[in-house]
Amino acid sequence: MRDEPRRFIFLGSFFSSSMGLSSILRHLSIYTLLSTASLVSSQNATASTGTHATVLILGGGMSGVIAARTLYEQGITDFIIVEARDELGGRMQNYTFGVPGKEYTVELGPNWVQGTQVGDGPANPIYLLAQKHNLTTAFNDWYGSISFYDYNGYNNYSDVFNDAVDAYTTATIVAGERVDQQLVDLNLQTGYGIIGAASKTPQEAASVYYQADWDAQTPEETSWIASSWSNNYTYDTDVGGFSDSNEMSIDQRGFKIIVQEEAAEFLQSQQLLLNHTVNKISYSDTGVTVTTTDGTTLTADYVLCTFSLGVLQYGDVEFEPSLPSWKVEAIQSSVMATYTKIFLQFPENFWFDTQMALYADQQRGRYPVWQSMDVQNFFPGSGIVFVTVTGDFSIRLEGLPDDQVQAEVMEVLHAMFPNATIPDPLAFYFPRWNSNPLFRGSYSNWPAAFNGGHWENLKATVSDRLWFAGEATSLKYFGFLQGAYFEGLDVAQQMAECVLGDGCVTLKHVENVMNAQPYPT
Repeated sequence: MRDEPRRFIFLGSFFSSSMGLSSILRHLSIYTLLSTASLVSSQNATASTGTHATVLILGGGMSGVIAARTLYEQGITDFIIVEARDELGGRMQNYTFGVPGKEYTVELGPNWVQGTQVGDGPANPIYLLAQKHNLTTAFNDWYGSISFYDYNGYNNYSDVFNDAVDAYTTATIVAGERVDQQLVDLNLQTGYGIIGAASKTPQEAASVYYQADWDAQTPEETSWIASSWSNNYTYDTDVGGFSDSNEMSIDQRGFKIIVQEEAAEFLQSQQLLLNHTVNKISYSDTGVTVTTTDGTTLTADYVLCTFSLGVLQYGDVEFEPSLPSWKVEAIQSSVMATYTKIFLQFPENFWFDTQMALYADQQRGRYPVWQSMDVQNFFPGSGIVFVTVTGDFSIRLEGLPDDQVQAEVMEVLHAMFPNATIPDPLAFYFPRWNSNPLFRGSYSNWPAAFNGGHWENLKATVSDRLWFAGEATSLKYFGFLQGAYFEGLDVAQQMAECVLGDGCVTLKHVENVMNAQPYPT
């Protein structure tokens, strides 16, 4: 989940991307459709110790599947996707929510096709996958269908909210000017201070939250420049973005269906190993050995790691030898953010009739962003509403029992609707992304101290055999699903050159990421 389109045009070059948007999308041939169920049922076909593949792809999310498809299109079929869960999709996870007879599929992770296409302009590849696989979506009007509340109930502070929207736009324009002048990056909060837009009231703080924190990190923790371009490269058609619209997946098969059905067009049962969690990777100049928690050992000429940034940071996978210091520094210099949706189902709808609502509490970040699914074009009559929290507040909730979190959420609802009779929810659920050892968070975010050298090193190949891809390695689209797509595509294309012997050029690293000027002494 990322926020509303921001508009500015970079007048200079801060970093150079390793790929061009115009060369990304290609025609996909249609092959005999294999059901996901058949892939799952034959998952142990390659599970014996000693199995060798030319390429092992570690992780079956968007990056992993698109990388596998790319290898397949290059004529490389000796690969295996190793996935810890019992299905493909990675962080694209859904949950059957609600009481019996009133159940709905809701998305716990990625939920939106963010940026689609305008005319014959560049298309978001996620949008193309959604169209191809007949994903059911609904237009999500984040800014045109919203109500406002605070701790005293309904309070129409839309003027404050609109000022916050304008302030963020101004901040992105100034960020573009800093790029053109080659000025140092700062955090977004500093940007707000420079343009004179610091928050002073709970309503102002909530409105800024909607612009910034809803991206999973506070302005103090977020790069001013990177947060601006990441949104613009998705939403602003003036800089090559796709469009300023968002489509929310409401498909009862789950958003993950676009990954699973794409995989079913080319993936054979022997190329997929489910329910195997990698815990050790041994590598050298001649090959790689991968070990899983059940003792299975696989070998390969090349390995593509699509683990989340959080898994790499947490050390859930042991590398032997240890990753070089430049790689470790790059991994630890970025941030794995946490984004939590908390779902409630009630006997009937007593809340706002808009799609969205914003709640301003005296404590910043306390259950601020609400969305009703019980509206036209979504799940009318469902009695479902959810609230989103992010960052440290998300991590705090993960340490609490569900009943305490529910009590806190209900307290906020009573503040928002002081005159309503609010029953206990029929159903209540939220995921714990940060404490999940397969992910350790929701998606990556750039802090101000993370620079171009660190990005190059995060993506760089280790020992010519160990490759990395995922949304976190994307320069333009970190944190977005399309970032995962493009990285899987880009890295697999370069790996294919090595496999096919067409001139292997691995992704180089920066030995020492240095300041532009030395510190004064």
